[in-house]
Amino acid sequence: MADKQPNILIVMVDQLAPAFLPIHGHRVVKAPNLEALARNGIVFDSAYCNSPLCSPSRAVFMTGRLPSHSGVYDNAAEFRADIPTYAHYLRNLGYRTILSGKMHFCGPDQLHGFEERLTTDIYPADYGWTPDWDHPHERPDWYHNMSSVTQAGLCVRTNQLDFDDEVVFTAERALYEIVRSSDKRPFLLVASLTHPHDPFAIPERYWSLYRDEDIDMPGPPVARENYDPHSLRLRHVCAMDAQEITDDQIRAARHAYYGAISYVDDNLGRLMEALRATGLASDTIVVFLSDHGEMLGERGLWFKMNFFEGGARVPLVIAAPQRFAPRRVAASVSLVDLLPTLVDLAGGDCPALGASTDGRSLLPHLEGAGGHDEVIGEYLAEGAIAPIVMIRRGSWKFIHSAADPDQLYDLSSDPGERDNLAARSEHAERVAQFRAEIAKRWDLAALDAEVRESQHRRRIVDAALTKGEAHSWDFQPYRDAARTYMRNTIPLDDLEAMSRFPPVAAPE
Repeated sequence: MADKQPNILIVMVDQLAPAFLPIHGHRVVKAPNLEALARNGIVFDSAYCNSPLCSPSRAVFMTGRLPSHSGVYDNAAEFRADIPTYAHYLRNLGYRTILSGKMHFCGPDQLHGFEERLTTDIYPADYGWTPDWDHPHERPDWYHNMSSVTQAGLCVRTNQLDFDDEVVFTAERALYEIVRSSDKRPFLLVASLTHPHDPFAIPERYWSLYRDEDIDMPGPPVARENYDPHSLRLRHVCAMDAQEITDDQIRAARHAYYGAISYVDDNLGRLMEALRATGLASDTIVVFLSDHGEMLGERGLWFKMNFFEGGARVPLVIAAPQRFAPRRVAASVSLVDLLPTLVDLAGGDCPALGASTDGRSLLPHLEGAGGHDEVIGEYLAEGAIAPIVMIRRGSWKFIHSAADPDQLYDLSSDPGERDNLAARSEHAERVAQFRAEIAKRWDLAALDAEVRESQHRRRIVDAALTKGEAHSWDFQPYRDAARTYMRNTIPLDDLEAMSRFPPVAAPE
């Protein structure tokens, strides 16, 4: 591995399931820039999020800690400022750390180790979206409903397009500012988009890439009597049974989702072109990933919030052609592994830095030297009424909650997870082994109490903070206009020379 600290560009997207990508065999979706990145990189064919919901998943990605250890249980749980992130560690290793876009930090700290943040977040930073496990039958009015599907189709503009256009523009501009800057530190730049997250609406330019007749439909839904209890709760919390969903609406939602993937791919291409134009490409490791998946009608379910493949699997590509030979990795890994991986890539050592992590570095996988094959998951948010945990190891996936029957799937023979083996006598020993491991890993009763107590506290605080004068925690981007473009504090020729790239050679 090269001695020089590499630059690192992370392109994160939202709610992108790998099953809908050409790099994982989908024959309809067009994503040529991601395909080019994959050809030059390491593709993880069995990568997962550790908690299939935006904020907890992103906190796992940032901290290398599971929700039970960080306290980021759901989309309104505070991300404490005293928990180190990879941005803190890399900053201590000499990196300039920059964030553009969504990371869904809840609470007063809106930087979490980033030296610069270029945009606000698309989601609020307060406690208003706190779940209530004590009243599971009360559907929160702020949560997903099926309007994302019933209203799917063409649009001219949405707030997500406004946001993602800004994210990519500011990240692209940051790359040009970096190459023109006198600051020669290596950089970590995270560009985090919200597409292809619902609502499923996309402009004509991307809609027209696909024909209706080419849009593949979901597999057969699971019969209601065969749904596991958590899936039934998700159907309630997302109002999936509130109205009939037609095949035309399903097709339109998938059509728009495919268009949104192509929109994401175009923006990935813009950032890759900026790396090439600035001459930074050869020294930059590029990481492409998502925070969780999207069911998109499979099993009759939408969105995420479950440990089925559609909700929990994510794309993960790491490209560093000058360091690692392109390959595919079959072993199961997860977002909790990114912090130790990034520290390794930056030339650091987690134990020496005092890093406490639930993950394991992916460096052995990147170097073709083996590596682990295990994912540990926790879901502690909407739709649950008690902690739900998951272990994925080898071909097996085991899902457990004290409130629900166990689920055991052999993904080698049942990739669609249609045959729950947990109650079969021939698998009793395997189930017992998984249960024993869970009892050793977690005190689920204590975790249940901690989650409920956190929800109680946050609801009290949120109710109070909405009374009288409100003070927002939302990040306010700042750009000093006095040092932007042309100003009288710098001679014109000096200013133009500093801003031009590549620089003009001085006359002989």
